[in-house]
Amino acid sequence: MQPGPDPSQRIARIASHLHPPTSQMEEISLLMRSNCRAKGGAPGFKVAILGAAGGIGQPLAMLMKMNPLVSVLHLYDVVNSPGVTADISHMNTGAVVRGFLGQAQLENALTGMDLVVIPAGVPRKPGMTRDDLFNINAGIVRTLCEGIAKCCPRAVVNLISNPVNSTVPIAAEVFKKAGTYDPKRLLGVTTLDVVRANTFVAEVLGLDPREVNVPVIGGHAGVTILPLLSQVTPPCSFTPEEVTYLTDRIQNGGTEVVEAKAGAGSATLSMAYAAAKFADACLRGLRGDAGVVECAFVASQVTELPFFASKVQLGRGGVEEIFALGPLNEFERGGLEKAKKELAESIQKGISFVNK
Repeated sequence: MQPGPDPSQRIARIASHLHPPTSQMEEISLLMRSNCRAKGGAPGFKVAILGAAGGIGQPLAMLMKMNPLVSVLHLYDVVNSPGVTADISHMNTGAVVRGFLGQAQLENALTGMDLVVIPAGVPRKPGMTRDDLFNINAGIVRTLCEGIAKCCPRAVVNLISNPVNSTVPIAAEVFKKAGTYDPKRLLGVTTLDVVRANTFVAEVLGLDPREVNVPVIGGHAGVTILPLLSQVTPPCSFTPEEVTYLTDRIQNGGTEVVEAKAGAGSATLSMAYAAAKFADACLRGLRGDAGVVECAFVASQVTELPFFASKVQLGRGGVEEIFALGPLNEFERGGLEKAKKELAESIQKGISFVNK
């Protein structure tokens, strides 16, 4: 009977999951990144969450730790990521969790990742203008995407950081400058709009929201969010009053949560759920599952705008097909024109931020 692994080696291996090496010598002395798997862990994909200690990042990290398609989960933030990592790592699921703290560890967090999910950014605070918020979050997204371009240029990127209508164009410009841009692998996450639409429509119809599917096109803010209530599955009809009520509520769902929390936060839990749902769809696409269709804000030619949210089919390369909008009624055509006007300004604002 051969002796088992030395206990100190086992302890070092576990420690390396939680506290990644900060130098090359530590990298050599601890478990190599490519072998960072829990004993008995199922094979799967390597996923990084950038902004994992935030209001969205923490519940998102928990949900991704529960996903059986994830084998390695990297949690990065500029504060508090060691604590979140320790907490999440105690869950007895197959994914190995490793934490990364601060800019110096960003490259280690990103190397070898298949999927990168970015909820990083700051919420709007009292006295802060929308331009203040944009400039802070835009700078954060630019820095993180520069790391992605260097360390995992073939990863699928799910961008959550607001304003999505501008941060996706920012990411695209960063990747273009680095020579790594693949429009099929950059997706703005608008799933929360679909989740809300499915829920609110199901309430009106008296159905299980899991059985309802509402396409939501355009963008991810205010009037740019356009639910296509004429294309709801299962097929149904609404009165003009219901259409107005539902469209307004879907477009202003974020405000509804902010007001209900009375200054204590925004839509973090539902956003984490939606982000995990969309990330799972991307992983199933990467696995090669057929018929994985979600709405997302992507580089698109379905309108004259360079980016637009609509139904896309996900596959091994990210976005495999972008579907046409389909027939729109008069109300939706009017909404589309309003959405495009605001979207054009937001997209240009993101492009100008990188190229100024």
